[in-house]
Amino acid sequence: MSRSVFVTGGNRGIGLAVAEALAGDGDRVAVGYRSGEPPKGFLGVQCEVTDPNSVSAAFELVAKEQGPVEVLVANAGITRDTLMLRMDDATFDEVVETNLKGVFRTVRTAAGGMLAARRGRIVLLSSALGFLGSPGQTNYAATKTALLGLARSLAWELGPRGVTVNLVAPGIIDTDMTKQLTERRMDGVMKMTPLGRPGTPQEVAAAVRFLASEEASYITGAVLPVGGGIGMGI
Repeated sequence: MSRSVFVTGGNRGIGLAVAEALAGDGDRVAVGYRSGEPPKGFLGVQCEVTDPNSVSAAFELVAKEQGPVEVLVANAGITRDTLMLRMDDATFDEVVETNLKGVFRTVRTAAGGMLAARRGRIVLLSSALGFLGSPGQTNYAATKTALLGLARSLAWELGPRGVTVNLVAPGIIDTDMTKQLTERRMDGVMKMTPLGRPGTPQEVAAAVRFLASEEASYITGAVLPVGGGIGMGI
């Protein structure tokens, strides 16, 4: 059954891989993007997750073009790395505004239609490093860990209407974001990764695809790590 899917931050990296995987299954996929160009072959929807009006407008456009959102993949996120003692309030708040409050806004907007339809899939993109902690990323790690509390609270609130809410926690994935890591830092995290290599966006997309599927209808409030073994037990 073809569903209306919205992937935020879907114009590159993990988000684009997720969009391609779900479109490959026959879903109607819209990708949200803040800047740059939307990928060809998808409904591109400009969406600034820090702006409630932009989020509302994005969902209205998706509903008009391909139907109310039945699957939401909240992937949009940023990093602003620096050691805590050098981090000012604005740098901390910027990451919280996008990575946590932005997810809250998109989920809140999607949930109304899902509750009315008595079905839906919500998948939030967290990070294994959020649970492990990471030097220079107190803002990023705090937001990615906070998504677990958000997801599990929503699992209780939305579950009675058939809506599942789950978390995917990637480790080090070969994307533009991880290309910013120094060679020393990359060597360090690879030593913490039993498989000894970065993952691919497609490997993360496979996990999202499963949690968004009918086969995962009895899974909610779960954390699915995709990190080559880094942070086993999170």
